[in-house]
Amino acid sequence: MGAASSDTGRRRELAERTAAARAGGPERHRARLAAQGKLPVRERIRRLLDEGSPFTEDGLLAHTLAGDELSADGVVTGIGRVHGRDVCVMANDPTVKAGSWGARTVEKILRIQERAERLQLPLCYLVDSAGARITDQVEMFPGRRHAGRIFHNQVRLSGQVPQPCALFGPSAAGGAYIPAFCDVCFMVDGQASMYLGSPRMAQAVTGERVTLEEMGGARMHCTVSGCGDRLCPDEADALGALRTLLGFLPPSWREPPPAAAARPPTRAGGLAAAIPARASQGYDVGPVLEALLDADSFFELKALYARELVCGLGRIDGRVVGIVASQPKVKGGVLFVDSADKATRFIRLCDAFNVPLVFLADVPGFMIGSQVERQGIIRHGAKMIAELSRATVPRWCVVLRKAYGAGLYAMAGPAFEPEATLALPTAQIAVMGPEAAVNAVFANRLAELEGDERTREVERLQRAYAADLDIFRLASDLVVDAVVDPDRLRDELAQRLRASAGRRRPAVARHHGVFPV
Repeated sequence: MGAASSDTGRRRELAERTAAARAGGPERHRARLAAQGKLPVRERIRRLLDEGSPFTEDGLLAHTLAGDELSADGVVTGIGRVHGRDVCVMANDPTVKAGSWGARTVEKILRIQERAERLQLPLCYLVDSAGARITDQVEMFPGRRHAGRIFHNQVRLSGQVPQPCALFGPSAAGGAYIPAFCDVCFMVDGQASMYLGSPRMAQAVTGERVTLEEMGGARMHCTVSGCGDRLCPDEADALGALRTLLGFLPPSWREPPPAAAARPPTRAGGLAAAIPARASQGYDVGPVLEALLDADSFFELKALYARELVCGLGRIDGRVVGIVASQPKVKGGVLFVDSADKATRFIRLCDAFNVPLVFLADVPGFMIGSQVERQGIIRHGAKMIAELSRATVPRWCVVLRKAYGAGLYAMAGPAFEPEATLALPTAQIAVMGPEAAVNAVFANRLAELEGDERTREVERLQRAYAADLDIFRLASDLVVDAVVDPDRLRDELAQRLRASAGRRRPAVARHHGVFPV
């Protein structure tokens, strides 16, 4: 009787401790979270995972004997399912000391990272944390299995399994490196922030007066710094974006991206009409993507950053592709320092997880001038070209209208081992366009002419130069592999994607190159 009573009592104690741990921090903190319009941590996890699927949690009872309002020590870790596939989850609980890190917090994060590596599962970071608990620094900051090990593990995991992040609140001080080391970071507008030092600290150290939003807010990071990949209006959108991203990526680097049922494009035909004939006329590349990709399949990354280049994941005939496309309506599609960085990062993501790349080129080249030279345009452009050269996934270069100068190289031109270089019938490939070339080569001769005579000579020289760039001549010389009718381009790409599915990825016999950074 005594043993049975003892067993009942222990089970009751387990139920009570479990309920208390799952409730999170004190009621006053939960009420404040609700007032901010933020979801409880376990509701975030529930919305991330497939509806009704189980979540196997580890370390739920961490710190429950301390009696100091540290339920689960402020972090939830475990394994659930997204799109029917297992994923690991690490989620800060902002109701427990603002999601800050103690010794057991760090240990739980390390263990879920190690499990993700052992099982080769994606690891989703749901971040909302004030950073390290200064009062606990000896127990969680300097040692072998302390906070620094989290970032070490992230780097080890990088390229092995997807590591996406949804940032719902602060990610402060050293903790800011968690989203920085993730593959992508979705940030909630008006709530998420990343910063190494708070505005108060900045004022004390540098004298600068700045708001948190100005220094490290979501909008700033998604438009200026490039640390954010998507500015989300609310938490539901951030969680939905995370689910969408996982639908494009394989569980690990060893597997292909998941296939889906093919869908016809939103814009059937009309690709030629979407691209103006005059090389200098701007247009939106959006309708081009609508004509090439399966309906509603395009998922753009860094849409608000370096908008002269469009990068995102989509599908052609059900197969996942990465898109790198010039955006002529923004700065003429010229490549700048930020757009080179944006492309570099995206190419690296796709190459890590076996996603074929399609480059849609309508590019005048890289920007010139003293300002961009001081910013390091050569170094950043070289970084993009280096990443492209390292990539071993199938790649295609499609010249929509023009590819001038090093812009051809950056957009996977013929010298960079694309599976094929395709071009529309009106495309041009050259060191520079006719107007610039004539001005550069014949400036002295033209200066001697005036009026109509000068106009006629300019037109004659431009026609002669343009004839030298004729796309059919380039096809005759095998510079381009195929000239494709615009209405056939989607089918052409679909066929080539299908044929490249078995491409072997060669190993490189060296530690690594020394590339620009």
